[in-house]
Amino acid sequence: MAKLKKIHRVILIGVLVIGAFIAGAILNRSDAGMSPTQGKDLALGGAPADSEQEPDLSSSPPGSVFISRARRDTIGIESAPVGSESASHVFRFPGRVAAIETRTYILNAAVDGWITSAAPTPTGSYVRKDEALASYYSPDFQAAAQSLFFVLNAMDQFQTTSDVTAARKEQIAQFNLDVKKFQLDLRKLGVSDAQIERMSKERRWTENVELVSPVDGYILARNITEGLRFAQGTELFRIADLSRVWIVADVYENEARYVKPGLAASIPLPDQTGPLRATVSKLLPGFDPSTRTLKVRLEADNRGLALRPDMYVDVDLPVNLPSALTIPSDAILFAGLRSMVYVDAGEGVFVPRTVELGWRLGDRVEIKSGLEPGERIVVAGNFFVDSESRLQNPVQGASGSVEKRENFTP
Repeated sequence: MAKLKKIHRVILIGVLVIGAFIAGAILNRSDAGMSPTQGKDLALGGAPADSEQEPDLSSSPPGSVFISRARRDTIGIESAPVGSESASHVFRFPGRVAAIETRTYILNAAVDGWITSAAPTPTGSYVRKDEALASYYSPDFQAAAQSLFFVLNAMDQFQTTSDVTAARKEQIAQFNLDVKKFQLDLRKLGVSDAQIERMSKERRWTENVELVSPVDGYILARNITEGLRFAQGTELFRIADLSRVWIVADVYENEARYVKPGLAASIPLPDQTGPLRATVSKLLPGFDPSTRTLKVRLEADNRGLALRPDMYVDVDLPVNLPSALTIPSDAILFAGLRSMVYVDAGEGVFVPRTVELGWRLGDRVEIKSGLEPGERIVVAGNFFVDSESRLQNPVQGASGSVEKRENFTP
């Protein structure tokens, strides 16, 4: 029983202390000229009533909203002026290395024959111009070579026995024409200029045609083995000059308009002292529906032959755009089919404004219409401003009065 009385005494003392604290708090607020309601707001962690007077927004554009200074500070609303500036951005595209078509040489068999010997130059080997790749035998070559030797020998004999007359000069000119004709026949059979010149000078018989490289380059394809019989038109070798190469890059539709012929690009490579330089050649008409990309072709100097066909690389393309009215992308809100921002009209009033967007590079967006230089727009806290607009204008919505869809500006 005594224990119960002790508990009741403790509870009573607690109630008296709490009552005294509340009475003192009310007395202090009364002395400071604060109402009980204001005190309740402070007790709940709120801010004192703002001294700003809410303006009359009846003449303001639909969707305008007033936000007091205290609430603006609490929310963190920030505004910044709109200005014109030039923009620069570096696009990065994936690309694939390819040999330039005009620097790729295909050695086809001009006649039927068979390979009598082959040099140890497999696919991927680097070969020099006029370096022997293989030799082959063809009966057609024998006939053309005999005709050339016959004309050359006849011309030599005629020059040593004939006097210097007009008829002699005419006959020698005819011999020269015949020599050129038979040399051309040999070229058509695949005989190199070096071998034809050597045959004409040495008058030495050979049974085989030498197949030589027409350029300094890499063997991309080799389709011969010693003893192989081949038919006319067979591809024997494919050789490419890789001192310059193509890079075919994949560019998205919305980025393709910034890629112009002649623009300089760079190819970063981890094992090189610096990036390789490339130039945009042309926009290819091909379109890949699976990746939704266009094909852009660039031509690059292949320093150190670091780029090989079918390698995948990155293409960095810097783009500079002329001066334009731009705003941060975070300042834009999307209302249906419209893009809009909130203009800071001053005195805590924010007005929704529909804008037409242009290019977008990084975090900057071009404004084609809807804003003027010098106007201030909300760049931080615009979602809170939009929420206030919806609360204060529930019928009009976030972007002003409700419009018919056909009046929306995309």
